[in-house]
Amino acid sequence: MNVYVCIAGILCFLLGIVHSILGEYLIFNSKRNKGSLVPSKKSEALKERHLRILWATWHLASVFGWGIGAILIKISAEQNELDSTSIGFIIQPIIYTMFLSSLLVLVGTKGKHPGWVVLLIIGILLVIGN
Repeated sequence: MNVYVCIAGILCFLLGIVHSILGEYLIFNSKRNKGSLVPSKKSEALKERHLRILWATWHLASVFGWGIGAILIKISAEQNELDSTSIGFIIQPIIYTMFLSSLLVLVGTKGKHPGWVVLLIIGILLVIGN
């Protein structure tokens, strides 16, 4: 088992869980009508349809993180049985994705959102484990 790739996969899952839970609590909870799953309280600056797509996109990032995490955990568990060229082809774009995502969050939030650190750690773990 590749421990570095496994830890990176687990961090993808954890980041997605924390992202969705905190997003619901800190951002979307006050924008939801009672009993509604999807937030729909429009404001002067944000129409209902824009709020709905922001909510969906917010959770889409978590779902993508879980998918990447599943791929990494599977690779880490069966790395000796899989073709090394294919593993490299799969992991390399994930490394770039994590580093670029980290940079995007760092710049976009002026370093105030801690997600950039976790994305950077995932990228570093994958470089070490690859």
